[in-house]
Amino acid sequence: MLETHAIAIIGAGTMGRAITTGMLNAGVVRKEQIVITDRKPEQAAALASDTMTRAAAHNADACRDAGLVILCVKPSDVSTVLQELRAASALRSDALIISIAAGVTTRSIEQHVDDGVAVVRAMPNTACIIGKGMTVVAAGARATTTHLDAARAIFSTLGRCLSLEEKHLDVVTGLSGSGPAFLYVVMEALADGGVMCGLPRSVATELVAQVALGAAEMILTTGKHPSALKDDVTTPGGCTIAGLLAMEDGKIRSVLARAVETAAHVAGGLGAPAK
Repeated sequence: MLETHAIAIIGAGTMGRAITTGMLNAGVVRKEQIVITDRKPEQAAALASDTMTRAAAHNADACRDAGLVILCVKPSDVSTVLQELRAASALRSDALIISIAAGVTTRSIEQHVDDGVAVVRAMPNTACIIGKGMTVVAAGARATTTHLDAARAIFSTLGRCLSLEEKHLDVVTGLSGSGPAFLYVVMEALADGGVMCGLPRSVATELVAQVALGAAEMILTTGKHPSALKDDVTTPGGCTIAGLLAMEDGKIRSVLARAVETAAHVAGGLGAPAK
């Protein structure tokens, strides 16, 4: 599907740029297939220039011949974009829409388009920018295996990609979508501890970043549970267990778990119509 269809990318911001460059760098599409649009024409033009693709002045112009439309707009803008496309009869009856808008369900998108249009919802995170992202995709009621395979092929160029039922997407948003911010707070705090004990800020930050990277790779490479890997570091009477107990005094487990729960709850409301 990716090799044969024109592709419209609506939204030339951070994720629109990451998706465009990821697909092109991986060779899953050709630059001639891609048309980019944005509410800021200069932003679409800049991305098109950088990737040797084409920019369109209006969303309808970009989508009219596209078999695949990737929505990279804010949740609050999705219905406006879809209404614009419908008014202009700009969507092909057999098009696939992939939306990365948090909280916007496939059903709500399907209600704005013709019955033949399929919808896949995706939740990427910011590490997609450097090809180390985590994306989860979910099929709408009309999406086939072919549609889901196309979405996976796109987001696999940006890191890891999983398929789940859509009922899990708000939690995915709270965990992997918001998760980098939570980890940055933890990493900043650990670096602060190093600075407090005498390390230069730059050294402490580099140490923490590499520790986080290595710890993540250990989980993904070994398949071991984080608690088992933690126990591998924790020797009786040692410094690690002392530090862990200090963390438990601050209820760090419940604080981080509640952060995910709260973010997931908020994510579920992002697609609601404005009051």
